[in-house]
Amino acid sequence: MRKACRHVGDLQRFAKDLLTLDNTPNVCTESWEAGRSSLAADSLRASGQLRLRVRGESMLPSLWPGQVVDIAGCSPDEVRPGEIVLAFRDGRFFLHRFIGRSGSGGFLLRGDSMPAPDPEFSSEELLGVASRARPLSPWSRAIGQLFCHCGPGRRLALNLHAMGQRLRDKRNSGAVANPETYSTQARERECPRHTISELPNARA
Repeated sequence: MRKACRHVGDLQRFAKDLLTLDNTPNVCTESWEAGRSSLAADSLRASGQLRLRVRGESMLPSLWPGQVVDIAGCSPDEVRPGEIVLAFRDGRFFLHRFIGRSGSGGFLLRGDSMPAPDPEFSSEELLGVASRARPLSPWSRAIGQLFCHCGPGRRLALNLHAMGQRLRDKRNSGAVANPETYSTQARERECPRHTISELPNARA
């Protein structure tokens, strides 16, 4: 038993080290992303919990880039419609809202600012549910659809959010974050799916 616990701890530390590296573009980017995402998925299955940083925009305005999300492992039977869940398929994570179960035994997810649901997931692909996530209100859904279909509106909201975050960072630590990377990513995306990376404990 003690040996198994040691193995779980080693797996979590190894996954964490991989997932906190910068995403430097190269010919192996896709396989690298798939490999480290697979390690994070194994870590969540083994420990039942994972802390993640959102790096996409498909869940606006419920989740913003840079926001920290705690995931608790669960089964599909424990999830209720409207909850935000983490699924893993083809080496990629999906952090979207649970719509419901399908007739074939799988389930459907949809990003709050996505025009349509994701392709059906199998029950084995669900990893966990986001804790303390806000329920989707009609107002949030309307804003999400606005962000999906109106690129300038989404970019403006992202830039305002980044400005607010920099002010909060300045008050909390005296350090101002560089806005260039955040703004560039916001301009380049058109309703992409979420990608996420695990946080080191020191930044929790």
